[in-house]
Amino acid sequence: MENLWPCRIRFGAYVLGTAVGLTLSGSLLPNTLTLAGFPGAPKAAIAQNVDEQTNIDVYQTVSPAVVAINAGEGSGSGSIITSTGLILTNAHVVNGSDTVQVRLADGREFTGDVVGYASSRVDLAAVQLRGNPSGLPTVDIAPPGSVQVGQRAFAIGNPFGFEGTLTVGIVSRIDPDRGLIQTDAAINPGNSGGPLLGSDARLIGVNTSIFTTRGGGGGSIGIGFAIPVQEVQAFIAEVNNGTAATSTGGIGDRDRLPERITLNDFVTGRLGSDSDILPDGSFFNAYVFEGQQGQRVAVEMTSQDVDSYLILLSENNDSLYLEDDDSAGDLNARLEITLPQDGSYIIIANSFAQGEQGSYDLRLSEVGAGSVQAPPAGNSERLILRESGVLSPGDEIAPDGTLYDQYTFDGQAGQSVTVTIESQEFDTYLAIVDSNGNLVAENDDISASNTNSEASFTLPNTGRYLVIVNGFSVADQGSYTLIVR
Repeated sequence: MENLWPCRIRFGAYVLGTAVGLTLSGSLLPNTLTLAGFPGAPKAAIAQNVDEQTNIDVYQTVSPAVVAINAGEGSGSGSIITSTGLILTNAHVVNGSDTVQVRLADGREFTGDVVGYASSRVDLAAVQLRGNPSGLPTVDIAPPGSVQVGQRAFAIGNPFGFEGTLTVGIVSRIDPDRGLIQTDAAINPGNSGGPLLGSDARLIGVNTSIFTTRGGGGGSIGIGFAIPVQEVQAFIAEVNNGTAATSTGGIGDRDRLPERITLNDFVTGRLGSDSDILPDGSFFNAYVFEGQQGQRVAVEMTSQDVDSYLILLSENNDSLYLEDDDSAGDLNARLEITLPQDGSYIIIANSFAQGEQGSYDLRLSEVGAGSVQAPPAGNSERLILRESGVLSPGDEIAPDGTLYDQYTFDGQAGQSVTVTIESQEFDTYLAIVDSNGNLVAENDDISASNTNSEASFTLPNTGRYLVIVNGFSVADQGSYTLIVR
């Protein structure tokens, strides 16, 4: 069959580049505009409604007290909390440095000394500006217990180095037991350490973590976490009393992409100093999988080293937040859910308590679809991906009118791979495309008497590959099994 359209496919769920270049011009314009040729034009923006005026008021009140911090390999944002230059930020922003460079909103630059870290392992640090500054603008801190789900939330910081950026959302969820504030206000790399604010312009949290399934800059997908004010106030008291910790306790980068996991697969991981840290000070590793509406899936985390804790989030539905501690027996965790929609889902493999470290197994299975079978003894082939699916109306349509589904897997240059599509209901067609859109392999029939598809080949590059499950004709549809080994 002549079917070369896969050569032109680009990954849909995984962005291979960024599009920020189309939206940056506004950040280079002055705050007050006079339009050439229109002498009567207004010289400042006028708020059109109450919400817009609130946005303006919050920004004008707080942005003078939000700073940019550069610690060499680490960078981010911070809030001035005393008029003499004490700054609140994330521990991972200062990156274990003794000194950092701080740029104020008015353009002044200072050297700052890192004067303490939260002793509870929460991702907080304090910086004191040198030079005895005085009269600096400050951010007010809201009282504990004043944050409510559904209230508006404002983030000010320096995403991707664009200083003084405001984003607006809501408080999506609060977990009072674990100290998590979840928000859909866009938090991107560079926002870390900056303030999350309420409508009264008071700090309700310190932005610390984002989750993304996308490559490139790893931008916001509407799932961000902030450290709540009760932790912030406890830390400020430690700094004022001289009891703050003198090291980060191993807090590292907060902007790593989740690792990909597929249905009916498992991974072995470890919580420790190489992991991320939630606002409650507990380690976590993040995973992402693609799911379809109506699928019943189970996630199970087992460990002999830590008290397992699971959290499940949806990229496309920020109201979805499931968590479990001990449902798998002993100290193991298990979640089961019918997926509400097609899209990406994020699994957080976590521990119940601060600082717990150790190994764990994480399993993701489709309930009722069986589990991953280990290869027979002596068989050196390793199962990379196994998926059961259905080609049906509503799926993607190729230029030749045939239906198709797509899956991805990661591989190493020189790795030998065999991809098989099996179906008793239609004549399958298979194509594999690399991350640059190049066709790597394709197959129609295994043999003259077998309409299943199979391709064996050597991966040309290290990276992500796209598998296209297709029918030979426009009438082909039905169930199938995809195996990559």
